[in-house]
Amino acid sequence: MAQTLTDVQADAQAHTSETRGRLTRFSRVVVKIGSALLVADGTLKRDWLAGLCDDLAMLTRAGCEVIVVSSGAIALGRGVLGLPRGALKLEQAQAAASVGQVALAQAYAEALGAHGLTAGQILLTLGDTEERRRYLNARETIATLLKLGAVPIVNENDTVATSEIRYGDNDRLAARVATMASADCLVLLSDVDGLYTAPPAQDPNAVFLPEVPAITPEIEAMAGAAGSELSRGGMRTKIDAARIATDAGTEMAIASGKRLNPLAAIETGGRATWFRARATPATARKAWIGGHLEPRGALTLDAGAIRAVRAGRSLLPAGVRAVAGSFARGDAVRLLDTQGRDIGRGLVAYDHPEARMIMGRNSREIEAILGYAGRAEMVHRDDLVLSGQTGDGPARPASGADAATQQGVSDDA
Repeated sequence: MAQTLTDVQADAQAHTSETRGRLTRFSRVVVKIGSALLVADGTLKRDWLAGLCDDLAMLTRAGCEVIVVSSGAIALGRGVLGLPRGALKLEQAQAAASVGQVALAQAYAEALGAHGLTAGQILLTLGDTEERRRYLNARETIATLLKLGAVPIVNENDTVATSEIRYGDNDRLAARVATMASADCLVLLSDVDGLYTAPPAQDPNAVFLPEVPAITPEIEAMAGAAGSELSRGGMRTKIDAARIATDAGTEMAIASGKRLNPLAAIETGGRATWFRARATPATARKAWIGGHLEPRGALTLDAGAIRAVRAGRSLLPAGVRAVAGSFARGDAVRLLDTQGRDIGRGLVAYDHPEARMIMGRNSREIEAILGYAGRAEMVHRDDLVLSGQTGDGPARPASGADAATQQGVSDDA
């Protein structure tokens, strides 16, 4: 039976009630900004940016960590350089990005600074999210900025990227950043307010979808074409981003950024399409480490270290009794007891020669042994999964004996 107008209005009111306050329920939010929202005719839309930064400050006051993935460097730079409308040659686009990125970073720094927030700039290429060591470096930079209370502003490094090594749109880049940072929410602000069963500008009977439980072939078929000349991404790239994000445990929303204070509008129940995550970022990461990575070596743990990791702590070099295999930093390794029985898996923080040098030693000795201040842990608790475990693991702190065996492990390790 067809819905009456009253039924439709009731459904809309129920959805608004359900989504009100949804953004501030998340602990780490990535917000993607399209070029067309931020730049008009080569000029920065400062009022819009000020409203966005009002919203970001609102999220931080609510206890959320925020990361921004922002387009706009080329669009802004072409205005500064007086380049013509239409497609640019590669070298022109790279030059425009070079000039525009400086202006864009300054604008974000000023707008966030008005709220007492510090902006940090991160420029990425495709290889930074695909090559393991560079991925880890970018992940650690983002984590450190957030720990220090800064707001990372991420963009593709268009000054050096060519068609062979670039994403080409910031929707998928934002999804990769969200998974890299273990964010639990990704918001794509665009010139559309969500996903419809058909392009609404072409089909007056198109129906808005407030919630997408799973990305099916039918959902993929609803993706439209690309947007304006300033925006490389269309609905297709947003669906691709949703698949990347939700598979990694990140919820995603598509919402209109045309209004001022677009995040505040979402927070008060404004229209958006929400894509449900298949897990949490933590459980998705644990499953990936435990079941999808081929181990490149093994670490043998003493009894105290085993008790500590089972209590939810990181593995320190002090608890490692043997190192086997030829692995590099970021590779998966097996964790074994002294009888060779499997304890779990983890992503190791050192190359195998360095791991051998520091095994059994106090973390405070690492700099003297290696000649540089490395990480205190051999395997961080966020990168460790015990056999048969795909969740967060125990939160119980280690006992005094465990801490003594691990030689002074801190709560942050």
